[in-house]
Amino acid sequence: MDREKAATNVRKRSSASGAHAKAAAAKKRQQARHKNTAKGRSSRRTSGRADIAAVFARLPKKVLAAAAVLIVLIIVIVFAARGCGVSHKTPEKVVRTLVEAYTSGSESKAKKCYGVSKADDNLQQEMDATVNYYKAFAADKTEITQCGQIYQNGKITYMYVIYDLVLKNGQSYPCISTYMVQKKDDGKYYVMTPSEITDDMSKQAATKYAEFMNTQVYKDYTTAYDKFIKKNPGYEEQIAAKLK
Repeated sequence: MDREKAATNVRKRSSASGAHAKAAAAKKRQQARHKNTAKGRSSRRTSGRADIAAVFARLPKKVLAAAAVLIVLIIVIVFAARGCGVSHKTPEKVVRTLVEAYTSGSESKAKKCYGVSKADDNLQQEMDATVNYYKAFAADKTEITQCGQIYQNGKITYMYVIYDLVLKNGQSYPCISTYMVQKKDDGKYYVMTPSEITDDMSKQAATKYAEFMNTQVYKDYTTAYDKFIKKNPGYEEQIAAKLK
């Protein structure tokens, strides 16, 4: 009986060893197939790259140069298209965009900030005067340093934006502007045109601006402005002379 049990145990171990051996052999065959498949893919990729390189090598140099120029133009157009958009998601974004539009002389972009396709006489005069004012500085670029709200009343937000006009001599001329922004029915924010601002809105804005002048933000701006004027006496008179 014990011999029978021993024989049974031997057969079990023997069959188990055989099963392991078969599994190991199958695994090796599978690994070999994977290697061959990987080699095949690698060789196909290499062959594909070689074919493409051969095609480019056969092309005339003028064609290659024209293709390179075309690719560069496409990249420039794509990035330019991305940069000319106007965001109406928040009051801050639309005000920042308006300042950038004015300082770069982009009237069409400014109109988008106001949400109009054609400006009325009052808005057109304001845009013309503002664009000409910034042209007089001939600044290399504009750097917005701060943007926030002075007060909010329902869907109306009175915004301030502080920025530097970086001049050609490397100096920065500090500026501050304020705008009223309204949230329209479409959920987007637009800068209000002069004709949309009532006398009551103007009076409230004047009161709130007087309070804003006591904040540290405004004091920091005046400190930077006074420092510039002290270093560049008569600069504002030069700008005024250009606007005549």
